[in-house]
Amino acid sequence: MKSFSYVAQDARNKQVKGVINAETEQEFLKKVKEKGLYVKDYRESDSDESKSLYKFNTKELAFCCRQLSAMLNSGLTLVKSIDILRTEQENEKAKAIWQDIYENVQKGESFSATLEMHSGSFPDFLISMVGAGESSGSLDIIMQRMSDHYMKENKLKNTVKGAMIYPIILAVLCVVIVIFLFTFIMPTFIDMYEDPSKMPALTKIMAAISDFLKTKWYLLIIIVVGAFFGFRYAMKVPSFRLKVHRLMIKGKGFGPLVTKIYTGRFARTLSSLYSSGIPMVECLEKSSAVLGNAYIDEKFVDVVDEVKQGETLSAAITRTEIFEPMFTSVLYVGEESGALDSILEKTAEYYEDESDSAVQRLVSMVEPILLIFMGVIIGLVVVGIYPALYGSFESIENE
Repeated sequence: MKSFSYVAQDARNKQVKGVINAETEQEFLKKVKEKGLYVKDYRESDSDESKSLYKFNTKELAFCCRQLSAMLNSGLTLVKSIDILRTEQENEKAKAIWQDIYENVQKGESFSATLEMHSGSFPDFLISMVGAGESSGSLDIIMQRMSDHYMKENKLKNTVKGAMIYPIILAVLCVVIVIFLFTFIMPTFIDMYEDPSKMPALTKIMAAISDFLKTKWYLLIIIVVGAFFGFRYAMKVPSFRLKVHRLMIKGKGFGPLVTKIYTGRFARTLSSLYSSGIPMVECLEKSSAVLGNAYIDEKFVDVVDEVKQGETLSAAITRTEIFEPMFTSVLYVGEESGALDSILEKTAEYYEDESDSAVQRLVSMVEPILLIFMGVIIGLVVVGIYPALYGSFESIENE
């Protein structure tokens, strides 16, 4: 029996440390899972080597699901398909995980149960879908759906990253220009004043900022770093995280755009789960969890309870006041017509296209704000140094 020490997070995002005895790493991970914990780091008690869990990203998940779907469709057995997929892994940690999955499935374990042993590496959504595919005998179809799902998730992430490149460059440029103006340009003109007490009020403020950046720049770094880690810590506090996540949805201007992105992801996930035969209550719990928004999670506790009591899905979701009226109307039509799965799929495609546009509009809101900020700073510096510049011109003319 081995002892494993671990660092994990519980359901409230609180860090938990402990030791668990188990025969194998898989058994240890299973015991941690049963405790409702998410492992961040672990090691054998008699080993100095720390073993961080390898987490598959959306691109890797899309590739694995697509390969499995293709091989299962071509008539290969699941064991053989996993064996081939294992050899295709480039990352050694990923290869080790698939090796373990291959060995367990070969011994007779179900694919979903084996994936659950590595729940820190694979998302719960995928594990649930694989379980549904095994139960219905349509694992190949489920793998194709999961491939499409993660390809679209990856596309959205790449869209966001690509769209944010220019604003980030612009923000860095703003910071560099401000620092340059206050540390090199301002001191030159401030020195033109023979009597600093005669400087205009704005110039005195500019001079104070310039002096602070030149002599106490380290305090600014401490403040920025402190604010960053302070915010990260605050986000672990449920009440604060709830307010931030609510602001993301309800904020003026950007709120409706963020909601469109959430709607696309929610509709796609709900469509995939519901069409696989998973009960609606479980579909709702997993679909809302995929969004990673505490405010939505809180609202969906009531939605799940209402659906359990016999309320229609469209009516329960309408009362959350999260999604657009058009989306809830579509849900109502789907329920009334008995074609909720197909309507959800079409709605997901529509909102995924809208998500791309929403990302672009969010970025377009940031760019002018940064440009205006940079223009205001430059304007203030010009106004601050103008009296000194004007005075120097006068003295030259008098000579």
